Amino acid sequence: MFTSEPVVVIQSAFIYQNERIVLNDVNFSINKGEFVFLIGRTGSGKSSLLKTLYADLWLQQGKAKVAGFTIETMKAAERPFLRRKIGVVFQDFQLFMDRNVQENLMWVLEATGWTDSARMKARVAEVLMQVGMSTSRDKMPHQLSGGEQQRVVIARALLNEPQILFADEPTGNLDPEVSGQIIELFHEINKAGTAILMATHDFDMIRKFPARILKCENGYVKEQPQV
Repeated sequence: MFTSEPVVVIQSAFIYQNERIVLNDVNFSINKGEFVFLIGRTGSGKSSLLKTLYADLWLQQGKAKVAGFTIETMKAAERPFLRRKIGVVFQDFQLFMDRNVQENLMWVLEATGWTDSARMKARVAEVLMQVGMSTSRDKMPHQLSGGEQQRVVIARALLNEPQILFADEPTGNLDPEVSGQIIELFHEINKAGTAILMATHDFDMIRKFPARILKCENGYVKEQPQV
């Protein structure tokens, strides 16, 4: 059933890193298909906020709903079901270095409940084509450049047709030219209907691809005017 409900809603939330509050009284929502930048200095709480939204950090205080899942009451056994509805793109890739590209992606499908081998291989081929990596299926991660590895990571995040991608400094380890290509890829994915919340400190990118901006500053998250 189609619903116009936002894909992310967070209300009166306090974000903790260990025992320390890093963000106070966080309130915002993200609609389906929206592109949002999350900016702020290193240590301002961007990563902790993202980790809370994809249920890697426990939401101790406040409410959040992501892709229809209630985060503050989520049990560990429910996390895999949330992960089928969202995608996460990390700065440091987190690929299995002892498996080729296809095996890395097949592992994710197995972990999220896929069982039909032919369908799984077809889905892997689809997402690799989507990110421009269809000829690299049999390569090992060490045979790929940083930009190519990040494309594989994005393909991995797209496997289950997520409602939203959470991207944590996805161009942080890439040179400017490759960064631009990766951001263009995110915009293509967004145009196809996937919402994106991207943490970044790359202001050139924000100027080139204007979108809604949330800023973590002095322990709060505030809406910012577009650059």
